Amino acid sequence: MSLVPQKLFDLAGKVLDANRDAGRRIVTAESCTGGIVAAALTEHAGSSDVVQAGFVTYANQAKSQMLLIPEAMIVAQGAVSENIALAMAKGALDKVKTADVAVAITGIAGPGGGTFDKPVGTVWIAKALRRGDVAEAHLHQFDKNGSREEIRLQAASAALELLLP
Repeated sequence: MSLVPQKLFDLAGKVLDANRDAGRRIVTAESCTGGIVAAALTEHAGSSDVVQAGFVTYANQAKSQMLLIPEAMIVAQGAVSENIALAMAKGALDKVKTADVAVAITGIAGPGGGTFDKPVGTVWIAKALRRGDVAEAHLHQFDKNGSREEIRLQAASAALELLLP
């Protein structure tokens, strides 16, 4: 029995195959998804040749301690922001020297916690590549009327899509 929905499991398999073929190893840094991306990837037997590590940094203090993001940056910009998502991805790469690509997710899954500027369903997903120090971040506005589970699964799916080379 898979711990993740079939659609997510299948997508994770494609991500593993594509990154294996590209010779890339992955690290994840997850906040609102709580490890769903890492779980989907590691649900596959043999994933250890691609998946190096995963961080679940739900609390701001964990983002600072584990991913070396300055607390002042989190306070100034908010944990759900483009720069924090990028810093999470880069921090994961800095911590896991064997990884070539990082994906990071920070957002508001709800049902509470949303604001006018950052409503429930607001999610930033970032990818950083070690080679060339390339990084990108994307803002997603998932359906705020969706359940917490739906928002988290949509975010995990979008993060896996971003890991496709």
